[in-house]
Amino acid sequence: MSDTTAQPGHDPRRILGRYGEQLAARYLTERGLLVLDRNWRCAHGEIDLVARDGDCLVFCEVKTRTTERFGGAVEAVDRRKAARLRRLVAAWLQCHDERAGRVRIDVIGILRPHHGPAQLRHLVGVGS
Repeated sequence: MSDTTAQPGHDPRRILGRYGEQLAARYLTERGLLVLDRNWRCAHGEIDLVARDGDCLVFCEVKTRTTERFGGAVEAVDRRKAARLRRLVAAWLQCHDERAGRVRIDVIGILRPHHGPAQLRHLVGVGS
């Protein structure tokens, strides 16, 4: 009998997600942001990236897709997801000694088609 479950570390969705998060972190860094945290988890869920943009803390949700057949990556962050992100931001702030003049939630959507280069879309301040 063969085992059809993916081996740990070989799950295609996790590999795609890690790829997207790495691309997003590089994108933010190239634009002058300092990445402070990655894949922070608590009881409410996970924050993909936390970065500093001057006096602003940026909490970034990264969505990576190989196709837009079921909608684009950034459209996956609806009202309910934005509310969960706000709870995660509050939890992160309670656990860390980072001070900021402002806080914002961004979404980075990445389309990585099977052929051609990845496309990145950055939405700033979506969780307000």
